[in-house]
This record gives sequence, structure tokens and C-alpha cells, in this order.
Amino acid sequence: MTEQWIKSSYSGDNGGECVEWAPARAVATGVVPVRDSKVPQGPALVFDTTAWSAFVVGVKAGDFGA
Repeated sequence: MTEQWIKSSYSGDNGGECVEWAPARAVATGVVPVRDSKVPQGPALVFDTTAWSAFVVGVKAGDFGA
């Protein structure tokens, strides 16, 4: 499966903190791969969809600071 990686809307355009995820893999397998967009050939962390959803809710709520 060729991944289509989506850059987080919370990532800046300044070359700093850039997080990408692969939604098609999440739908197909129930796990969400996440990687650093500055190192696309590097490793990806993998989260189950429940954990990823909880993380996204926390980010939107500001639970992790600015």
C-alpha cells in the first residue's frame, strides 16, 4: 500500500515541528502511523485508533500547551 501522508494542521510552515499521519492505513488496519515530516524515510510511531483519537481531542483542547 502506497501511503498518502497528511501534514497536521497544527504543524507550522517554518520547517520546525511537522507531524504527518496516514489516514488510509488507519482506516484499513485500525492503527495510525505518525511520522516526522522532516525525516520521511525515518521510522513511524504507530497508535491504535482509540489512543490517536484521544490524543487529537487533547491537542484540540489545549491539554499539551502551545
